[in-house]
Amino acid sequence: MTEERIIKCIKLGKDLPGLTKPPFSGPVGQEIFEKISAQAWLMWKDDMQIKIINEYRLNMGKKEDYNMLVEQMMLFLNLKSGETFSVEDPTRGKAR
Repeated sequence: MTEERIIKCIKLGKDLPGLTKPPFSGPVGQEIFEKISAQAWLMWKDDMQIKIINEYRLNMGKKEDYNMLVEQMMLFLNLKSGETFSVEDPTRGKAR
């Protein structure tokens, strides 16, 4: 049985179980693995990421949209400082 890896999560500000492996390759994936809890990663992956893609109509085939999503991920996870996109705006996307 593998022992659970506990990390100090910079998103949630407490010691929590970490991911079992980096979520993707490269330095950003490694930074997430080292600093973000499994719980905080799921908050991004299963909720906020989907909301941003849908509400801002991002096309993951377009480099600029993909880069925008990565930027928002870094901001949401507190790996970078700045302003995150607002989501769940009932007026967005509706004709005025």
